[in-house]
Amino acid sequence: MSETESEATPQLYIVYLGGDPRPGRLSEDHEVVAVVAPNVKEARRLARAKWQGDSSGHVDAVQVLDVVDGFEVRLQPAKRDGLNAIDVTYEPEETSETA
Repeated sequence: MSETESEATPQLYIVYLGGDPRPGRLSEDHEVVAVVAPNVKEARRLARAKWQGDSSGHVDAVQVLDVVDGFEVRLQPAKRDGLNAIDVTYEPEETSETA
Protein backbone atom coordinates (compact mmCIF):
# COMPACT_ATOMS: atom_id res chain seq x y z
CA MET A 1 0.00 0.00 0.00
CA SER A 2 1.44 3.37 -0.94
CA GLU A 3 1.89 6.17 1.58
CA THR A 4 -0.81 8.17 -0.22
CA GLU A 5 -3.31 5.29 0.13
CA SER A 6 -2.57 4.75 3.82
CA GLU A 7 -2.98 8.46 4.60
CA ALA A 8 -6.18 8.91 2.56
CA THR A 9 -9.23 10.33 4.28
CA PRO A 10 -11.35 7.47 5.62
CA GLN A 11 -14.64 6.83 3.84
CA LEU A 12 -17.68 4.75 4.71
CA TYR A 13 -18.04 1.70 2.47
CA ILE A 14 -20.95 -0.70 2.19
CA VAL A 15 -19.80 -4.18 1.20
CA TYR A 16 -21.83 -7.14 -0.06
CA LEU A 17 -20.14 -10.35 1.10
CA GLY A 18 -20.78 -13.86 -0.15
CA GLY A 19 -19.59 -17.29 0.90
CA ASP A 20 -20.05 -20.96 0.22
CA PRO A 21 -23.48 -22.28 1.15
CA ARG A 22 -23.91 -23.95 4.51
CA PRO A 23 -24.72 -27.66 4.48
CA GLY A 24 -28.21 -28.28 3.14
CA ARG A 25 -28.40 -24.95 1.29
CA LEU A 26 -28.37 -24.60 -2.48
CA SER A 27 -27.08 -21.07 -2.83
CA GLU A 28 -24.37 -18.86 -1.37
CA ASP A 29 -24.87 -17.15 1.96
CA HIS A 30 -24.69 -13.35 1.86
CA GLU A 31 -24.52 -10.43 4.22
CA VAL A 32 -23.99 -6.69 3.99
CA VAL A 33 -21.45 -4.96 6.23
CA ALA A 34 -20.24 -1.40 6.62
CA VAL A 35 -16.59 -0.51 7.13
CA VAL A 36 -14.54 2.68 7.37
CA ALA A 37 -11.37 2.55 5.30
CA PRO A 38 -8.99 4.83 3.42
CA ASN A 39 -9.48 2.99 0.10
CA VAL A 40 -11.38 0.17 -1.61
CA LYS A 41 -8.62 -2.40 -1.15
CA GLU A 42 -8.59 -1.88 2.62
CA ALA A 43 -12.40 -1.82 2.70
CA ARG A 44 -12.44 -5.25 1.07
CA ARG A 45 -9.92 -6.60 3.60
CA LEU A 46 -11.82 -5.20 6.60
CA ALA A 47 -15.15 -6.49 5.28
CA ARG A 48 -13.83 -10.03 4.74
CA ALA A 49 -12.64 -9.99 8.37
CA LYS A 50 -16.27 -9.41 9.45
CA TRP A 51 -17.59 -12.44 7.53
CA GLN A 52 -19.49 -14.75 9.90
CA GLY A 53 -20.01 -17.70 7.57
CA ASP A 54 -18.54 -21.18 7.91
CA SER A 55 -16.28 -20.76 4.88
CA SER A 56 -14.06 -17.88 3.90
CA GLY A 57 -16.06 -14.95 2.56
CA HIS A 58 -15.53 -13.09 -0.67
CA VAL A 59 -16.53 -9.60 -1.74
CA ASP A 60 -19.29 -9.41 -4.35
CA ALA A 61 -19.64 -5.61 -4.40
CA VAL A 62 -18.27 -2.47 -2.73
CA GLN A 63 -19.66 1.05 -2.77
CA VAL A 64 -18.62 4.28 -1.09
CA LEU A 65 -21.57 5.44 0.97
CA ASP A 66 -21.38 9.23 0.94
CA VAL A 67 -25.00 10.17 0.11
CA VAL A 68 -28.16 8.39 1.31
CA ASP A 69 -31.64 9.54 0.25
CA GLY A 70 -30.31 12.99 -0.56
CA PHE A 71 -28.40 13.37 2.72
CA GLU A 72 -24.63 13.65 2.77
CA VAL A 73 -22.83 11.16 5.01
CA ARG A 74 -19.81 12.58 6.84
CA LEU A 75 -17.42 10.78 9.14
CA GLN A 76 -16.04 12.20 12.34
CA PRO A 77 -14.43 10.50 15.34
CA ALA A 78 -17.02 9.09 17.74
CA LYS A 79 -17.36 9.97 21.38
CA ARG A 80 -18.99 6.59 22.15
CA ASP A 81 -18.52 2.93 21.23
CA GLY A 82 -21.20 2.90 18.51
CA LEU A 83 -22.91 -0.26 19.72
CA ASN A 84 -26.59 0.47 19.16
CA ALA A 85 -29.44 -1.96 19.66
CA ILE A 86 -30.57 -3.72 16.51
CA ASP A 87 -34.31 -3.73 15.81
CA VAL A 88 -35.10 -7.28 14.71
CA THR A 89 -38.87 -6.81 14.89
CA TYR A 90 -40.62 -8.75 12.19
CA GLU A 91 -43.64 -6.81 10.98
CA PRO A 92 -45.42 -8.87 8.31
CA GLU A 93 -48.49 -6.60 8.32
CA GLU A 94 -46.42 -3.79 6.82
CA THR A 95 -46.32 -3.73 3.04
CA SER A 96 -44.60 -1.38 0.62
CA GLU A 97 -47.94 0.45 0.31
CA THR A 98 -48.35 1.11 4.05
CA ALA A 99 -44.73 1.37 5.17
